[in-house]
Amino acid sequence: MTAFGFDVLTTDGAARRGRVQTAHGSIETPAFMPVGTAATVKAMMPESVAATGAEILLGNTYHLMLRPGAERIGALGGLHKFMNWDKPILTDSGGFQVMSLSKLRKLDENGVTFRSHVDGSAHHLTPERSMEIQNHLDADITMAFDECTPFPAEHDVAASSMRLSMRWAKRSKDAFVPREGYGLFGIVQGSVYPDLRAESAAKLQEIGFDGYAIGGLAVGEGQEAMFETLEFTTPLLPTNRPRYLMGVGKPLDIVGAVLRGVDMFDCVMPTRSGRTAQAFTHRGTLNLRNARHAEDPRPMDEDCDCPACTHYSRAYLHHLIRCEEIQGAMLLTWHNLRFYQMLMARLRAAIAAGTLKQTAAVIEAELGRGDVEPL
Repeated sequence: MTAFGFDVLTTDGAARRGRVQTAHGSIETPAFMPVGTAATVKAMMPESVAATGAEILLGNTYHLMLRPGAERIGALGGLHKFMNWDKPILTDSGGFQVMSLSKLRKLDENGVTFRSHVDGSAHHLTPERSMEIQNHLDADITMAFDECTPFPAEHDVAASSMRLSMRWAKRSKDAFVPREGYGLFGIVQGSVYPDLRAESAAKLQEIGFDGYAIGGLAVGEGQEAMFETLEFTTPLLPTNRPRYLMGVGKPLDIVGAVLRGVDMFDCVMPTRSGRTAQAFTHRGTLNLRNARHAEDPRPMDEDCDCPACTHYSRAYLHHLIRCEEIQGAMLLTWHNLRFYQMLMARLRAAIAAGTLKQTAAVIEAELGRGDVEPL
């Protein structure tokens, strides 16, 4: 079996073109991971997700521990077999969802006690239990259990939260079961404070992880603050380990983060937008619900090779959306996921060619056109 590892193939400024090796295959970076929270990418079949070019999916500890249960998935052969996905899987540790979704949440040094948002049942999630769940799921990349610091947070609040996450990171590392081809990522916290991010990054490297995620961003701080935080955080991380920016994001957020040295991304945006009539294209963002598309025979994006763009007109897609037909959500989701994968391939090629800054400027100009409506 292949050992878990990361190779930097070439660089362009702070940006890296790399490759992650896992038990279930390799991942070309920079990479975007479609979100399959509950063991499915919404409105997509697994083979359709693979056809978009995706090489890794994200699943979620919190949701899968509630339904259908980690032990059940483990008994059925693990998440890859359960959802018919034979490529790598990364599982979020559940910390963010406990903060954002659960009821009657109570946090202490040991972990978090909460009630399920599904049925109100009581649960206790600790670093050890999170590692156990992700092991049952057979995640190629396991995430350390952390507290996602809310934004905004005063310095002392952010410091207390970050240091708790660092203690949990050590417990996560101790509880993780090492296997050939499987990796554990630590999560840098510290809100928008440089000294706290530096302290967190140093502590995680002292513990030692196979990769390093940057958490606590894309939670309301805005793009400028996010980019500033990345600029002082990514140089603190090892060059020989992958860097993962959690929960990001919009295409231009991804471009900016790649310029600042990030390798991996995930976000619900392409799938959620697809279910709400929004399409990302090489000529800007379109709202297919708008009447302007009702008689338009053109493809949604002439530069896209997905089924929605090669076989159907904007008029037909508009019709599906207005009639609330499931096929509309399926086709727009497929397109958006394909658009994101084409974006990542474009960024990888630009890094390899040493033209990333020029390519980023072109992409920014392209995405400023279209319907230009809020997502």
